[in-house]
Amino acid sequence: MTGEKKSAASSRKPRADSERNRRRLLDAATAAFAAVGPSVSLEEIARRAGVGIGTLYRHFPERDALLAEVYRDALRQLADAAPRLAAEHPPVEALRCWLRVFVDFLATKKVIAPALEGMAGGTSELYAGSLTAIRTALSLLVDRGVASGEIRIDIDPLDLLWAVAGVVMPEAGPNRRDTAYQVIDIILAGLKAR
Repeated sequence: MTGEKKSAASSRKPRADSERNRRRLLDAATAAFAAVGPSVSLEEIARRAGVGIGTLYRHFPERDALLAEVYRDALRQLADAAPRLAAEHPPVEALRCWLRVFVDFLATKKVIAPALEGMAGGTSELYAGSLTAIRTALSLLVDRGVASGEIRIDIDPLDLLWAVAGVVMPEAGPNRRDTAYQVIDIILAGLKAR
């Protein structure tokens, strides 16, 4: 293959079936990690995704690559949810919905965190930019709520996340997601403009 043809081939968009398989693998891995833990076998993840193990290895040549992409995907979904929810809901409801997506993000992260910490090379590169992405998404929604006059904010918006994150700790028990949702409602009620 000439250099020009090789460059064109490598810059092509992935095929639609390849993208579907990748999405199925990420969804299956997220569900499997939540159900079984980060030590779930790659064969089990491939089976849950309905693909062969070779397809999994084409997309994720090693377990660390899959774990890292599950984290990146959860972060991307969290960041992408803010503008979508802002367009679909009134300010307070958009913030409530986004905080619930944040709970799901935390649940995913907590399940895979021990395995991520064991990755070769550490996690500093993987986590770089995470807080910025989260702060940007949260600020969009909080600023919109303040601008509408529906909420007042006299704390750092990140404090909202720390309050919610504290409830999602594994020690909180099996109903921690429901408890976190209740805490979100309590926090938002406290932020309503009087």
